[in-house]
Amino acid sequence: MQNYFELFDLETSFLVDNEALKKAYQAQVKRFHPDNFATKSQPEQLQALQSTSLVNSAYTTLKTPLNRASYLLNLEDVNPFDEKDTNMDANFLLSQIELREQLEGIKEQQDSLALDDFIERVQDFIRDNVASISEAFRHSRDLQEIKTLVRELKFYEQLNKEANILMDEWL
Repeated sequence: MQNYFELFDLETSFLVDNEALKKAYQAQVKRFHPDNFATKSQPEQLQALQSTSLVNSAYTTLKTPLNRASYLLNLEDVNPFDEKDTNMDANFLLSQIELREQLEGIKEQQDSLALDDFIERVQDFIRDNVASISEAFRHSRDLQEIKTLVRELKFYEQLNKEANILMDEWL
């Protein structure tokens, strides 16, 4: 399997220069653009199409902290979303329930100001969590700790998405 970081000539790291990633992505997309292969053989066109698909997958994976952290864990043979592993911190599980109940209450009351505050709070959780993941990758390299943080980030990202969809419905 092609290492996505190598594909873009980037250091394998949670910390990614987003501008460098974007430029490398654009260069790869340009390199495999269908116009460059219009007069080539069918196998060469197919190879270019497959390469474009790989480049798009790699970019999608590396551009967001959740996907990038998950990918880095997978490179270490750690599946952050292994369905057999249901071990989660009890305090985090309780906070999940509380946040979901708060969102449900806001939804029932159709309180857009409370929803706006809720979204801001969840985004703070996301920022804090990403900082913790970054710190863990840089210093402790404790893959179980990182796995737990990634799973928590996935919850916060999903909650943020749901809250923003609700806000869009109300506008």
